Amino acid sequence: MSNKITKVAVIGTGVIGTSWIIRLLWHNKKIFIFDRDRKQKLKVIKEIKRSKPFAKSYYKRKKINLKNLIFVNIIKEAVKEADLIQESVTENYILKTKTMKSISKNAKKNAIISSSTSGLLPSRIYSQCKNPERALVAHPFNPVYLLPGVELVPGKKTKLEYMNKAKMFYKSISMYPLMIKKELPGFLANRLQEALWREALHIVNDGYASTEDLDRAIEDGPGTRWSLMGIFLTYHLAGGKAGMKHLLEQFGPILKLPWTKLKAPTLSKKLSNRLIAGTKKQAKGRSVDKISNLRDEYLINLLLMRKKFEKKLR
Repeated sequence: MSNKITKVAVIGTGVIGTSWIIRLLWHNKKIFIFDRDRKQKLKVIKEIKRSKPFAKSYYKRKKINLKNLIFVNIIKEAVKEADLIQESVTENYILKTKTMKSISKNAKKNAIISSSTSGLLPSRIYSQCKNPERALVAHPFNPVYLLPGVELVPGKKTKLEYMNKAKMFYKSISMYPLMIKKELPGFLANRLQEALWREALHIVNDGYASTEDLDRAIEDGPGTRWSLMGIFLTYHLAGGKAGMKHLLEQFGPILKLPWTKLKAPTLSKKLSNRLIAGTKKQAKGRSVDKISNLRDEYLINLLLMRKKFEKKLR
């Protein structure tokens, strides 16, 4: 099995698919692109232009070759030459299973098939896949062209050699692959994010705080710490000189208190309206593109600073 991956197919060009295209483009990969909606091509080009100054600043590269973008009208044309296929269609078992069946039927035998799913089980997605041993999940984080994390999740039939090859590929495009030992719903990061999201919905639904209040609670509190170190190391420091041992002794009993509700509230019209109105107020009339520009500029500065401290911490 060749280790060199130079041709990549991207299936589905929503937010995540387009973001994959941008990262791949800045790493000089030849990209075959398919989306059922042909109008998406214009949106992809627009997003490449919007993100260009940020990606250029982060990757320290002068230019990209737009000739590496090849838009095609059928899946077969997208995947037939690809060394790796990155699927990013809508989060739906039926659609993904059908898409994977088509991809595996037309792809090269040894081509790696990766799904960008945020939490669906790979064994179900690949249940009708030809040669499922080369199929896995590569779950990124938005914006994919800047954030380095990618969770690699095997299905029940995935072979380790393909996981390792995928790991090397994602490293080659400036990412930090996290190898998950076996499949689980939601994987790692999204299970944690979903728990936080559920509690946030309850707080807004019950009228304790606005969406802005909750965002500031994370931005000015744990979120700032989490950008360098995660939950466990943060709590280790909270235990003082004895670290985690003291923290568990002192705060362990708190786990029995009913601080959290765990189950998500009903997404009623009233709650939906509160969430929409709250985030609209936070946006202050700025478009999604303008806020995305601000986010990207911040992330570049944060990531560059983080690299300096990571070397000391890890």
